[in-house]
Amino acid sequence: MKPFEKNEADLEDGKLDKDRVKTPRSNKVVKFQNQALLSGLAYCISSCSMILVNKFVLSSYDFNAGISLMLYQNFISVIIVSTLSLLGVISTEPLTWRLLKVWLPVNVIFVGMLITSMFSLKYINVAMVTVLKNVTNVITAVGEMYLFQKLHDSRVWAALFLMIISAISGGVTDLSFHAIGYAWQLANCFLTASYSLTLRRVMDTAKHVTKSGKLNEFSMVLLNNFLSLPLGILLIFVFNEVDYLFTTPLLRLPSFWLVITLSGILGLAISFTSMWFLHQTGATTYSLVGSLNKIPLSVAGIVLFKVPTSLENSASIFFGLLAGVFFARAKMRERS
Repeated sequence: MKPFEKNEADLEDGKLDKDRVKTPRSNKVVKFQNQALLSGLAYCISSCSMILVNKFVLSSYDFNAGISLMLYQNFISVIIVSTLSLLGVISTEPLTWRLLKVWLPVNVIFVGMLITSMFSLKYINVAMVTVLKNVTNVITAVGEMYLFQKLHDSRVWAALFLMIISAISGGVTDLSFHAIGYAWQLANCFLTASYSLTLRRVMDTAKHVTKSGKLNEFSMVLLNNFLSLPLGILLIFVFNEVDYLFTTPLLRLPSFWLVITLSGILGLAISFTSMWFLHQTGATTYSLVGSLNKIPLSVAGIVLFKVPTSLENSASIFFGLLAGVFFARAKMRERS
């Protein structure tokens, strides 16, 4: 999703036309660099914090209702986005019945992606989740080749091969290996790739049923989170989380409510900061920083949750993170 792709080249150099008219060049460059740095830090902090907070809720609190956690986070997002829209801070498309019907199929995949991510994160340490998520890139690349006849150059395939090797070696050397967690993460990779492959087509269709003929990022955030609420409620009953919610003492702890509310705010913050960062820089910088951001996230996950590890597993994780950076750079060159 590249909402500001048309200005990508200029944004990377910090040379927007409107800035040329309004401000001197020196002031413009300083202002742009500050905005880019601030937005990049905000994006990195929010994305890292979201995963770490979710891991804390699911593992440290031992909360056994991942779907309920997802539902509450999405409910928080709907409340905040709707409020900002009513106040005129952001603009969103009206949620018409036609738009909801068009968006429902991709939303089902979106909900599955979030739920499997919650389930895998409960059993697998943060560093290994980060490495295993690289498999999503492999599935997406193969899907693009068969569905859209999109060819990738040798550097991209080399990076994807390194990702597969690192995921396998990481799993073999994982001292806290959990088969159920790995199964959920594999399912998450397929669902995330499916979401990526179907989103663009659904977006193009959805634009034809909106009043403005457009569909901005805030509208997509609202659509995904709003539609996930009834589906999430249904899944809570299907997975029998209701009984657990009535009996767990965690829901009587104010600190627990504070943490899960924070997780919901962070989830929305990722959407806002990623759009801000992409607008201030461009798709290439955004992609590379996203890959580099996984390195401190993995280290923090190992240290904060006291994950047992070995030299071989640490090397596999580091190898996988470097493969992600290599992949991002290969994709940059491919686009150029």
